[in-house]
Amino acid sequence: MTEPDTEAIRRQLIDAFEGADYPVSNPIELLPALPNGPATTFESGEFSMSVLELRDGAQRTDGATDGFPYETPEALADDIIDGLQDVGKLP
Repeated sequence: MTEPDTEAIRRQLIDAFEGADYPVSNPIELLPALPNGPATTFESGEFSMSVLELRDGAQRTDGATDGFPYETPEALADDIIDGLQDVGKLP
């Protein structure tokens, strides 16, 4: 079993979302930027998750709400990574 590379996932997220028109106010505004639309996946090691699964998989366990609006793809990627780590999907 290959451990996922969290930084590789972060870079993939930034690359996928950097084409969005920032600031973005909701997840729907991100879809046109994705290379494969809603079928876009992010993979590293044993980790593989579609963009649609990310929404559910990255729900924070600390009670935080989503961080919209986002000003940069880096801020969005960081929140997704934090959420995935909070729920144990990434180390």
